[in-house]
Amino acid sequence: MITIVLVDDQITARAGLRMRLSLEPDITVVGEASDGYEAITLAKRLQPQVVVMDVRMPSMDGLEATEALRTSAPKTAVIITTMYDTVAARAQAEAVGAVAFIPKQSNPKELLAAIRRAAASTENIDDQSKK
Repeated sequence: MITIVLVDDQITARAGLRMRLSLEPDITVVGEASDGYEAITLAKRLQPQVVVMDVRMPSMDGLEATEALRTSAPKTAVIITTMYDTVAARAQAEAVGAVAFIPKQSNPKELLAAIRRAAASTENIDDQSKK
């Protein structure tokens, strides 16, 4: 089962995404956060395989939180989502350690594929740490 924390300051966006993900038999949402600080706290406590993180949020944005998660939850992969799909935004997401960048207006299949790839990459981290 792929475990996910959803991070978006818009409750309706989180609810819609949670509903869509609940249709997948191999995915479970284990937590939700409305800003980067909450995301870090939840990821440390829950150790999800994947965090789906919005970029623009109050208090701490998704890019800052993604960078912080690299040290506080290193086995968790972060997928950045945003309404603003630009070359600069993609480069920023990559620079802070996001494993994928999915525009919110993308087909849901793209996000699902990214989630599954991200979860597989965290399994590889676990396998390597056991050696």
